[in-house]
Amino acid sequence: MAEDPTAPPLVGRVLGTEDATPLEFWVAVAPDQFLQLDDVVALRRTPPGGPPVRIYGLVSQVRARHEGARFDSDVFLIEDGVLPAEVSEAAQVLATRFEPEVFVPPLPGQAVVKAVGDDRDQALFFDGMERQLPAGLTRDGQRVVLDLDFLDGTRGAHVNISGVSGVATKTTYATFLLHALFTSGVLGAAHNAKALIFNVKGEDLLFLDHENAKLDDTSRARYELLGLPATAFRSVEMWAPPRRGADNAAPDTGARREGIGSFFWTLEEFCRDGLLPFLFADAGDDRQQYTMVVDNVTARLQRDAVPTGDGAVRLEGVTCRTFRELIDVVRERLESEDEAPRWAGRAVGVGTINAFVRRLYGSLRHVEDLIRGDVARPEAHRIRHEAQVTVVDIHRLNDRAKRFVVGVVLRRQFEAKEASGSADPLTFVVLDELNKYAPREGSSPIKELLLDIAERGRSLGMILIGAQQTASEVERRVVANSAIRVVGRLDAAEAGRDEYGFLPTAFRQRATIVKPGTMILSQPALPIPLVVEFPFPSWATRPSEAGAGPATGDDGIVTQPDDPFAGLDSHTGAPDGMPF
Repeated sequence: MAEDPTAPPLVGRVLGTEDATPLEFWVAVAPDQFLQLDDVVALRRTPPGGPPVRIYGLVSQVRARHEGARFDSDVFLIEDGVLPAEVSEAAQVLATRFEPEVFVPPLPGQAVVKAVGDDRDQALFFDGMERQLPAGLTRDGQRVVLDLDFLDGTRGAHVNISGVSGVATKTTYATFLLHALFTSGVLGAAHNAKALIFNVKGEDLLFLDHENAKLDDTSRARYELLGLPATAFRSVEMWAPPRRGADNAAPDTGARREGIGSFFWTLEEFCRDGLLPFLFADAGDDRQQYTMVVDNVTARLQRDAVPTGDGAVRLEGVTCRTFRELIDVVRERLESEDEAPRWAGRAVGVGTINAFVRRLYGSLRHVEDLIRGDVARPEAHRIRHEAQVTVVDIHRLNDRAKRFVVGVVLRRQFEAKEASGSADPLTFVVLDELNKYAPREGSSPIKELLLDIAERGRSLGMILIGAQQTASEVERRVVANSAIRVVGRLDAAEAGRDEYGFLPTAFRQRATIVKPGTMILSQPALPIPLVVEFPFPSWATRPSEAGAGPATGDDGIVTQPDDPFAGLDSHTGAPDGMPF
């Protein structure tokens, strides 16, 4: 390469004062050149009797020093011209690829050039990726891609993103990956992949279908470099929990007032589908005795609750239309000496039953609007996944209610995928705060479900894009099954944990100082991580950024299909402008 007159100019030579190995080596930077972190370099060595070997690598560290100085204070004498010395720069290079695979070290003095064009693609294994998903840009504006085979389940699946809350932009990067998946064409023109996003914090994800009014020309140019349109998400449906105490289950929303439906589950569904365990998803340990009561009561509700046809149930001769009425019947049976063995189990003591009842009533105020049989047309409040992107807003809910919603929605999706017998259409699930739903310690129905998705979702076409502040607090198997690992800004103590062993030391240090919008990306095809930047979102991430809405509708707002609240105020349930 260095002998080729068309090759890039020489940027340095392999140092002879530092050991050079097949894994890493140092390059002395030429006086009229410079190397910076993340530059890709190349050189050629011809072993005796063998073919030329092309060696590629990534700059992981750069240093500058005075040659000829002995003491720290010599720098002043050198600058004053009293002592002779020269400034030298050197770059540490981590080897990424050998072509052919003859793992020999570069020799001191060999010429080193920057890898550009096809050489850069070879150095980063991009040349072997048949389906390339845009993943961001390097700091010098070069395109970085992911191998889709390791995301869509072909050879691997799942993404895990770690980083400090509010700084690491985890959810924003997750939605950027979805935007790239749906608009780059990498999935094919006829592909009908869908996404399910849980909005767990603020209203950041409730305006995905609105253009970002703060997007400037510089950001638009970065989308062009990636081959992506700078647009909002085009096919989105929004769902929010009912406002507390609203008889008609109007959605509980803030700035998003239109184009959003409310969701809940009927008492019939709660009993028939065995949803009770998800109210105890924060139990933490299935060895606690009252979990036996949970299982027994769940089975009894499935067996004895008789649907009335309108979402309510009749249990033990009592018609129940609210969650309170239902659990009152359960409590009465558990406190009855004659009925308790039938409902709780024969070996269960009074203390265990009381613990179950306390937790059941403790959940009442948090979920009574989510489990009910007192609203007409309950089918209109069922999350339908008809759009390409479905956003389920749970940020206003208590943690117990959040777990219930996440668990029930995911289980239904997972069971639907199992029943279909096909991986198509792919379903991408975005879930932040993963440590709450799949913690390292203990067991719960949601954790077991997420483990199932992590371990079997690949074959079912259900792909998890999970995020959390600290991967060290998430179940190991959930993280380990993620083929793509992404890290934003990390706390220094967290960066030193074993969960980040895929990051070389220099990258762990950088993870503590990276700015928002910069991520460290690791994928199986590449032996070392890459630092990438992704452009400012072209969709609104908060109400203040919301520009033009979807193309459908004169006012730029999409109303949900069959939305029973179209034209109603989302807070009062009354016609817009009318008092409640």
